[in-house]
This record gives sequence, C-alpha cells and structure tokens, in this order.
Amino acid sequence: MTRNIIAILRGVRPDEAVDMASVLLGSGITKIEVPLNSPNPFESIERIVHAFGDQALIGAGTVLEVEEVHRVHDIGGKLVVSPNCDPAVIKATKMAGLLSYPGVMTPSECFAALRAGADGLKFFPGNLIGPAGMKAIRAVLPRETEVLAVGGAGPENFAEWKEAGANGFGIGSALYKPGSSLADVQSRAAHIVALYDQVYAT
Repeated sequence: MTRNIIAILRGVRPDEAVDMASVLLGSGITKIEVPLNSPNPFESIERIVHAFGDQALIGAGTVLEVEEVHRVHDIGGKLVVSPNCDPAVIKATKMAGLLSYPGVMTPSECFAALRAGADGLKFFPGNLIGPAGMKAIRAVLPRETEVLAVGGAGPENFAEWKEAGANGFGIGSALYKPGSSLADVQSRAAHIVALYDQVYAT
C-alpha cells in the first residue's frame, strides 16, 4: 500500500534530520517535509535528500516565497508545501518541476490553486474546516483532485476524514515535536501507519 502521509518535521535540527527520516522510512512513511521555520531548514532538507532522495519524496513546508522554491529545487527537494494559496509560488514550483501542495480553506482558494497548477490541495487548518467542511467543498472539486487534511487530522479521526474525501494527511506534532527521541517518533509512526492502513485498506 502506498501511504499518502506527509511527515512534517517542524523544528527538526540538521544534526538529527537524517536519523529522524530513517526512522520514518523504516515505519513506512516515505513523504517528508521540513518546514522553513525550522532551524537551518535547507541544510536539513539537503542532508535528507543526500541520504534518502532515491527512496522518499522530500521537500519543504511553510514555503511562502518564489525564492524559497528555487532553493528547494537547487538542493534536490521535490516537494513544496505552503500554508497559503499563492499562485506565484505554485507556478514557480511547477516551472521548477516540483510537486505543489498549497494550503486552502475556501472553494475560491481551491480553484485558484488548481488553476495555477497545484498537484494537490492541503486543507489547512483541518480542525477549523473539519470533515464536514471538506466534504462540502469536495463535492464541487474535480473528482481527481488530491486532497490532504493537515492540522487536527490524526489517527484518532482518519476514518472521518476518509469519509469526507481526504486522500491523505500531513502529520506534524502527533508524529514529531522538537525534543522527541528517535524511539518516540518510531512508536508514533508505527501507530499512525497501522491505523492509516486499517482505515484505507477498506
């Protein structure tokens, strides 16, 4: 099963980034983003790409500027995730040959993102939109649109989000927080993957 889970390593340090990524890959999570409001994020991304670029989809989160897209591309990242819908960032991402996942909350933002070329939509913050909100918006989106729930989406409510039309999730603090040990992340990742498989295998 291909798991549509993006691990959000917000706050990860370069000296621990590769070990954290290794634990995630070992648990079956193969999509990793390092938000740009982490310590030295481009160094962390570059280290993870160097170690696991052929095994995982790796990139940056909290990407707000076109210049940041170019830096992600230059260090070998393949994924650009944003908390907002900025057509300029989306278009720059696609021109660089990277995957674009902008943050959206409204139908207007969803369609603006898709028109700009987004590969998928990050419904954020998920706890404000809720499964009911996603389901209502999902009804008017093109059927093939990839939709991720991020913020307030986790193993305890995967089934609700799936029912609402979520294709996958971005998981942050439920998986990793600054100060988390490798054992902590491994345990959380195993739990999240097991429940994801249980929900999405049916």
